[in-house]
Amino acid sequence: MMSEYKMTDLGAMKYFLGMQVKQSPGRIFLSQEKYVEDMLKNFNMSDCKPMATPMVTNEKLSKYDGKEKVDASLYCSMVGSLIYLTNTRPDIVHAVNIVSRFMSEPSKTHLAAVKRILRYIKGTKSHGIMYESEISYKLTGYTDSDWAGSIDD
Repeated sequence: MMSEYKMTDLGAMKYFLGMQVKQSPGRIFLSQEKYVEDMLKNFNMSDCKPMATPMVTNEKLSKYDGKEKVDASLYCSMVGSLIYLTNTRPDIVHAVNIVSRFMSEPSKTHLAAVKRILRYIKGTKSHGIMYESEISYKLTGYTDSDWAGSIDD
């Protein structure tokens, strides 16, 4: 293509759309460490205490929890940032799915759940996805018959 079009070879890709790309023979590792740092700074959570898990065990969030409502635009911004982060962080997909259900009328309880995810992210900034060419994968599927314990459905 370089003979046909004016191009410059910049070498192996290292950063693309907020994702760091680390390539080695037979492996590609994708992470969003810089994105996480920027997101934590943006939401004033850079100095927060890290958590070991993204959600409290057996916590049941509801639309009708009776708690004081919070700024929906801030909540949506936080959840939207977390949704983009799920591109390289399958460990937070379930937690982000749960908190995204309350974007129309978030309460203090919902905001606390989002902040817990951010605190978990703080302690796991360098996590990502490793793609390896030499490994054969077995796809396994699971189903959840009670809609993840949703008390609203």
